[in-house]
Amino acid sequence: MVDNTSSPKTISLNKYGIKNATINYQLSPDQLHDISVLKKQGVTTTSGAIAINTGEFTGRSPMDRFIVKDSITKDKVWWGSINIPFDSDKFQSLYNKLTEYLSNKEVFVRDSYACADHNYKTTIRVINEYPWSNMFAYNMFLRPTDKELVDFNPEWTIINAPGFMANPKTDGTRQHNFAILDFTRKTAIIGGTGYTGEIKKGIFSALNFILPVFKNTLPMHCSANVGENDDTAIFFGLSGTGKTTLSADPKRKLIGDDEHGWTNENTVFNFEGGCYAKVIDLTEDKEPDIYRAIKRGAILENVIMDRHNTVNFKDTSITQNTRVSYPIHHINNIQKPSIGHNPKNIFFLTADAFGVLPPISKLTPGQAAYHFISGYTAKVAGTEAGVTEPVPSFSACFGAPFMPLHPTEYAEMLSKKMQEANVNVWLINTGWTGGPYGVGSRMKLKYTRAMISAAIEGKLNDVTFKNHPIFKVAVPSECPKVPSEVLDPKTTWNNDDAYDTKANALAASFKSNFKQFENNANKEILEGAPVCV
Repeated sequence: MVDNTSSPKTISLNKYGIKNATINYQLSPDQLHDISVLKKQGVTTTSGAIAINTGEFTGRSPMDRFIVKDSITKDKVWWGSINIPFDSDKFQSLYNKLTEYLSNKEVFVRDSYACADHNYKTTIRVINEYPWSNMFAYNMFLRPTDKELVDFNPEWTIINAPGFMANPKTDGTRQHNFAILDFTRKTAIIGGTGYTGEIKKGIFSALNFILPVFKNTLPMHCSANVGENDDTAIFFGLSGTGKTTLSADPKRKLIGDDEHGWTNENTVFNFEGGCYAKVIDLTEDKEPDIYRAIKRGAILENVIMDRHNTVNFKDTSITQNTRVSYPIHHINNIQKPSIGHNPKNIFFLTADAFGVLPPISKLTPGQAAYHFISGYTAKVAGTEAGVTEPVPSFSACFGAPFMPLHPTEYAEMLSKKMQEANVNVWLINTGWTGGPYGVGSRMKLKYTRAMISAAIEGKLNDVTFKNHPIFKVAVPSECPKVPSEVLDPKTTWNNDDAYDTKANALAASFKSNFKQFENNANKEILEGAPVCV
């Protein structure tokens, strides 16, 4: 049962520089829902969820995400276009303006924490300008008990004010919106954007630095589930590859949807307390767990409704990045607490729109590290403006925008843990078969599920494997409930020369992308690369 009462505890925000504010502390989701509707900032849909509009920004703004460059970060962060440095004095000046902006206003404050494994627990105080932003924090972070709130001591602070606009000329930002992490002050400030994903990604980016640097724990942008035999499976994959769908298995309990840590104590733990899922083209048949989770307590972002407030999930008039946030207890089949033991199987999901990667293949530790650093999928026509044919897309560690360290540091940790745990790593192509996008067809979900089940249940242990001539990955000769001809992508094309041309072109894209990492990669990782023949 979820406690929907507000905490009787009162707090002051004076130490943050926020003066004379009307403080709403630890309000329940029901209260925050009703306040948002009363303020005309949201609408109650027919499912009971609240629908809000995030305004100008309907997604993250990667070029406006900064990290303060100081004694903690200067020699450790992989600085560049992903991790953009910010001056410490400029941060303090902008922080002062932000807290002055929130002074004398009504604000919403929530104490919460990240990391389900209490050995890694990180306490967080979130200060929001808007009630629905605070409701998002309730959904996405872990929720302390009333007893834990009595002596709650926040280690990190997030201050979020969508209505505050920075002045790039004086504040050091690129434009009026910003999301900035300061590891010395243990503070994240977010302004000029109502997109709620910045709130959760800020603290998780911090953990992606803290856990490997200070706690020797691998942070992972992945989903995870666990079976009846306590066998944990991990799913890495970029948007559109099926990460959420494939980890939601009725035979297995969901550990978490998006962010996890893998410890030296042989545990895998969820960072968060909820799910933040895309809802474009959502149907109950395709995504029953997500669809049924959209009820009172859930937040829908940037969706279109009819006059009866029924959501049209096909309508992308505002954005293709329509989303829902809900607490994990909206899903029935979950692991409590959100912790599993060492994984037995890891799946790298890719939607290869060129149709050349095998639907399932087994990776060596070196290949696993190479593909982990590469983080490949493909964009297809219509996903972005100007994309008219498949385009390779690479995001290091399957989550480059949230990784402050060099990707090879995460990859070497993963490779080491794989070998210590004797884990199997599989590359799963949920994309095209029988030809590229526009010629072939999307891999049937029932086949992908059957392949993953076979891998988890050990049904591929005794089959023969053959190495792919270009990508060198080991392809099984058979798999229960999957036609054998589907397993070899070349045989599905009926045109060997066309297949070889396309496969070599994709291999060349991999090698070109990896040049930026070569100087930091060890020999084993470099040997995991494809070859052009």
